[in-house]
Amino acid sequence: MKYISILLIIALFCTCNKEDESADTNDPDSPNILLIIADDMGKDATQGFSEGSIKPNTPNLDNLKNEGLTFNNLWVNPICSPTRASIITGKYGYRTGVKWANDELNQSEKILQQYISEQTNDAYSTAIIGKWHLSGNNTSINPESFGLDYYAGLIRGGVQDYYQWQLTEDGIGSLQTEYISKAFTDLSINWLNSQSKPWFLWLAYNAPHTPFHVPPNEMHAQGNLPDYTNGLDPLPYYMAAIEAMDFQIGRLLTEIPEGDLDNTIIIFMGDNGTPNQVAQLPYSTNMVKGSLYQGGINVPMFISGKGVSRTGEDNSLICSTDLFSTIAELAGINISEINDSKSFKSLLSSEFTHRQFQYSEMSNGTDDLWTISNGAYKLIINSNGNEELYDLLNDPYEGNDLLNGMLSPQEENAKTELEAELLNIRN
Repeated sequence: MKYISILLIIALFCTCNKEDESADTNDPDSPNILLIIADDMGKDATQGFSEGSIKPNTPNLDNLKNEGLTFNNLWVNPICSPTRASIITGKYGYRTGVKWANDELNQSEKILQQYISEQTNDAYSTAIIGKWHLSGNNTSINPESFGLDYYAGLIRGGVQDYYQWQLTEDGIGSLQTEYISKAFTDLSINWLNSQSKPWFLWLAYNAPHTPFHVPPNEMHAQGNLPDYTNGLDPLPYYMAAIEAMDFQIGRLLTEIPEGDLDNTIIIFMGDNGTPNQVAQLPYSTNMVKGSLYQGGINVPMFISGKGVSRTGEDNSLICSTDLFSTIAELAGINISEINDSKSFKSLLSSEFTHRQFQYSEMSNGTDDLWTISNGAYKLIINSNGNEELYDLLNDPYEGNDLLNGMLSPQEENAKTELEAELLNIRN
């Protein structure tokens, strides 16, 4: 009997230890993952990129950038909903039907958070806080029905007022008067403080998306701005929104316990290019958000934190779909490719060739276009038969359509190669 009692004590001790280990959010094999998405923030509005002459004051984002790896060649979609859908499904928009703002993601799609839960035996807590914009006009859709543990934020694409907006939490809507970037941060802090296992938080600010507004004074360095009205220069207001978001990111990172923060990988990115009202040179106003030109789809991304041993810049060709398998692999899932997603996790520690081609698309109800690049040349094709070809190495801001003249043999070969790969991607 005494022998049996000793065995029971040993078994109980081992069980308790296992429970403690499973609740340890500092497990180096299960890093926390923080994905922060800015809304309408292009390279010309981001420190560290040559595009744009006026930059916001963003010390917290600058620290993340300087401590980690900057990706110069991330392609997204030219507007918000399809970029978010591509990340969360690992699929191009023509496969999911989400090709423009306000398109609805079919609830049969398996999203990244559900995939992680299934493949890791529910090892991660998952949440999306902030802008969702994948339910179209169907405000009755609760994002949690896709397999999230928790959602709180803005179901629709935008707000009329940063100080008066509709929050959806647990499927219930309520009117809020807290400055929205602060509210999203508060919700994130509260959720993180309640977690007892590794977590994946998708934090989607709607800043610096319009409307132009004046954030609380302590959150920005743009001076004493009057309320915005038409006719005023919108750029200081746009910069102030970015600075307020940066202020809130700093507050969030301060609230994460040091041990957890040390075990966290942080990904920051824009969802599409800068809107035309505040676009800066070398981008022209018709070649930014809403277009397949570089100013619309080539956006900032930098990654730092746990497991990121490289610093500086990386010029690999990356698509927004690639975040699906990359984040899944960061969560411990043995996967390098799925759907249209190709993991670039290895780039965080070593240099290698990631993709030979990158792809994007748009369909706004009037124009249906797609684009492909091999890093040197870029081809844009409209469904009406119009084509454009650019030499990105010598003409990075697409000022000279090569198809307006006679192509050299090298350019002709590049066009043929891009057309063949485009056919492969879309079939």
